[in-house]
Amino acid sequence: MLKSPEEYRRSLKEMRPNVHKFGELIEDVTTHPATKRTVESHSRIYALAIDAEYEDILTTDSPLTGEKVSRYLSIMRSAEDMIANTKIKRLLFNVTGTCTGGRCGGWNGINAMWPTTFDLDAKAGTDYHERLKEWLAQAQRNDITMSVALTDPKGNRTLRPSEQDDPDMSLRMVERRDGGMVVRGAKIMICGVAAANEIFVMPGTAYGEADKDYAISFAIPRDAEGIRCVETTHPGDRRELEEGFDNPVGCGITQSYILFEDVFVPEERVFMAGEFKSSLPAVMGFIAPYRATMGGCVAGQGDVMVGASILIAWANGLSEKVFREKLTQMVANNETTFGMGVAAAVMGEAHPSGSWRTNQLLANVNKLHIATLPYETKRLAQEIGGGIAETGCMPSYRDMTDPDYGEMVKKYLKAAAPATARVRVARLIEWLTLGAGVPGCMHGGGSPDGARLIIQRTAEFDRCVGMAMELAGLEEGDISPPKKN
Repeated sequence: MLKSPEEYRRSLKEMRPNVHKFGELIEDVTTHPATKRTVESHSRIYALAIDAEYEDILTTDSPLTGEKVSRYLSIMRSAEDMIANTKIKRLLFNVTGTCTGGRCGGWNGINAMWPTTFDLDAKAGTDYHERLKEWLAQAQRNDITMSVALTDPKGNRTLRPSEQDDPDMSLRMVERRDGGMVVRGAKIMICGVAAANEIFVMPGTAYGEADKDYAISFAIPRDAEGIRCVETTHPGDRRELEEGFDNPVGCGITQSYILFEDVFVPEERVFMAGEFKSSLPAVMGFIAPYRATMGGCVAGQGDVMVGASILIAWANGLSEKVFREKLTQMVANNETTFGMGVAAAVMGEAHPSGSWRTNQLLANVNKLHIATLPYETKRLAQEIGGGIAETGCMPSYRDMTDPDYGEMVKKYLKAAAPATARVRVARLIEWLTLGAGVPGCMHGGGSPDGARLIIQRTAEFDRCVGMAMELAGLEEGDISPPKKN
């Protein structure tokens, strides 16, 4: 059953408080200044899903329940489903101006584990896939928001998890019990946790037999006993804790360190428990669609930057035609990442489990674009906005509304537009280019170097060499690779 925004917020209010920030336990994530804006961002998803204008893109029919469900809790079964994922990400950035990772990350997680558990059951005779089906059907009926937890602290990067001085540097299974398992450790830099009902945990990397206790996947309520969430700080903190037009969008992003202190996971919620050979397929199944559809995320934010750049030009008394070349490049950047994401979806293939697998090469090429082009778009927005947007050098909302000197401050902030309008759009550009909109482009969904490695392994260099030799009229041995020293 699709929830209303009010029902979603009520579900968060009913959860055990376990989110902390600045040394404070947040009693209600829906009202606390540090978390209420990310809740609002995710609330807008619920509002759009029951809006006739958007329900086709945000909902789909579930073969598990026979009912209409949120796409965020669906299995992507075709290129069209994957393209819808990219479109949704663009739409939500257009609407909120920020990340709603408390839903899209979990969506990716279940779609990574769906074929992984299918293949694992076929090889090992386990029943993980049936467990995932049953859990997902219930999640669909409750229309939950589900954050994905992939990244581990890792510790010393030169050592495997089992070689660390502290074995808790990656989340691990410390005990098997009748009816489940106990896990200990942490997942870090996890998006949208404060807005989530549940956390979908995945293995953080590929593991060998010595590290099999780290090859785990499960779903757990965010407020389960033994879980503590510590919200991180980010460039948007200062603005998010302020009111008025100092916080321009009314929405926000949060990320957490999730601490697992001997947490019991019931068996029916466990989807991997030591099957280390399946950890690599799980991770690869996550990063390909994530890196492809992130093209929609950055394009959506780029759309807003284009609009904000035009508005600030007007506010400063300038025609947007003065900046037409810069605006054109911004649009080209947006459409490059969006188009690459669509291409990765179309060039994918069906898996026997019924899910759709994104083209790995194109997805990782898109990741390289995502790690560069949005920063160029942000720089151009700052160029057009001028010093007021790039430096954020404006008196605060409180100063501008002060009964003593506020009117004088506004007098010297006006240009072709009134001071308040000019400051609102300048703060929006600051948010998009210097605030919380920046994290995630470079390392969200993995590092650019990681993408380069996959590209190197996926690209068919030998085939390219063969084609070139044939077209050049060369025989084998005419030109040979240098011998290794």
